[in-house]
Amino acid sequence: MQTFEFKQDSSLDMLQEQEAKTILIVDDEAIIRDLCSKALKGYRILEAANGNDALAMFDKHSVDVILTDVMMPGMNGIELLKRLKEREPTLVVIVMTGYAEKDIILNALRADADDFITKPLNLLQLKTAVDKALVKKAMKEEIASLRAMDRFKTSFLSLVSHKFRTPITSISLFLQNLAAGVYDPQDPTFKQYLPMMYEESCYLEYLVADLLAFSKVMDAGSTLRFTACDLKEIIVKVVAESRDASRKAQIETAFDLEEVQPVSLDREKISFALRQVIDNAFKFSTEPGRVTISLRKGGDDIVIVVSDTGIGISREELPKVFEKFYQVDAERTGQIRGFGLGLFYAREFVKLHNGTISIGSEIGRGTNVTITLPASSR
Repeated sequence: MQTFEFKQDSSLDMLQEQEAKTILIVDDEAIIRDLCSKALKGYRILEAANGNDALAMFDKHSVDVILTDVMMPGMNGIELLKRLKEREPTLVVIVMTGYAEKDIILNALRADADDFITKPLNLLQLKTAVDKALVKKAMKEEIASLRAMDRFKTSFLSLVSHKFRTPITSISLFLQNLAAGVYDPQDPTFKQYLPMMYEESCYLEYLVADLLAFSKVMDAGSTLRFTACDLKEIIVKVVAESRDASRKAQIETAFDLEEVQPVSLDREKISFALRQVIDNAFKFSTEPGRVTISLRKGGDDIVIVVSDTGIGISREELPKVFEKFYQVDAERTGQIRGFGLGLFYAREFVKLHNGTISIGSEIGRGTNVTITLPASSR
């Protein structure tokens, strides 16, 4: 395996940049954005001149605190605040305003503003407000995490129980009938059920392996361990190890992989994300079929596209595919295998790398999944 070396000071800068908190400054006045940026040295600063640009930037980057003006052309700061809170309730938003009207303040409070700064800005007050906001965000996230974990535990245990019950029941009934002498080993019915029971036992093994994988993922949390990664090598390895790919011999695998420079990534998390996307491509493809995986450099990004000729996803279901426990069930059987967590964690891990993941699909015409990762640390 080829190894790549980086200078120690470059690696240190990269680590510090990854650990820095990110502040998004939203104001239609460039001079205000520039002054705020200079006052907030030590943070990773993003800037947007209006609400729409701010939403686009928020969707693409991991942001810790939003500092927004109220009066802006197009979408005002209050509407931006509402939309941001819908996307991420634990986000901390500081509102800057030169207006002291009671209605503006009440509207901002109703939209869950976390703090106010009046214009003209006091730079020391600004720095203090951001520091307090980060402490508040940490507390919000901890409370939300505890609540979410409790809900997750209840839902997950219920789902695991349901997923295991069906194969265990089938195997148990078969063995009970066999012990009671119901089946004759030479009976055609016995020969029919035996491979079915083998499939059920393989499925149990599959579920256990998935449980261990998700347990490892959840233990790792949001900590990133960066190493120089060859994405082409990772993709080929993921396909070679895919259980769904090995089970479908009539699904052709096509690679279109450009040579790209090694990228600083968390190998385990990106491999996990790619595995979920590639496994799904094979899982939901009917034989004969084709899965195409491409890798290319596009500007400042690296783009990975996984396309299949499978059953596709309806327009109504597309917005839900990244939700926890959600599973596409085009045939309405209620027997989709797995836990419905793969794409949820795939998106989380891609976002941790300041990347994006999107899905395009039509029923009967296959699915395209696009993963975009920064070609260098941001």
